[in-house]
Parts: sequence; C-alpha cells; structure tokens
Amino acid sequence: MSSEALNPEPHPAAGSAHQAGDKDLLDTMPWLPCKISLEIPVAGFTISDLFNLEKGSIVETAYHHTSDIPIRVNQLLLGWTEFDVIGDHLAVRITDLA
Repeated sequence: MSSEALNPEPHPAAGSAHQAGDKDLLDTMPWLPCKISLEIPVAGFTISDLFNLEKGSIVETAYHHTSDIPIRVNQLLLGWTEFDVIGDHLAVRITDLA
C-alpha cells in the first residue's frame, strides 16, 4: 500500500469550491423570506396590564430612549439598532452587528 493512500492530502480547491457553492446557493434564493423583529422589554408588565390596554394606552419600557434595541432575524441576534424617523415612517438604523 502506498504512503499516499495512508495519508491522503486534501484537494487544495475542495474548501474553496464548497464556499463558492454556498455563495452560489444563496445568490439563487434572494426571495427566501425571513422574519425580522425588535425586542423591547417591558418591566413589571402583568396580565392585568394586558387586559387594561386600550387605544391610546402608553406602555413604559425598560429601555432608556437612547439605548440600542436588539434586532433579530429568524430569532437569531443580528445586531443592535436605534429608532429613526424617515418622513412619516418609523425606521431603525443598525448601530452594531452581533
């Protein structure tokens, strides 16, 4: 038996082909849906508070108005954001990536 058969060397292009294949796969599915969510904790919120909510209710959060808010994609932490206003729309600006 040859020493080459006992100690096979990995093909130098094997890793790069796999990475390129992953990139090609992602490029073919840009339409794939994902869920983006922002999490704003509300300290001390009870079932009673939930039942008493009505139009115009204000719910105080545990965040200071200058704090960054976590943003998640499909429940995985993507990074941190801050709220921004663009015209008549509320938006978020990415401030840091996880």
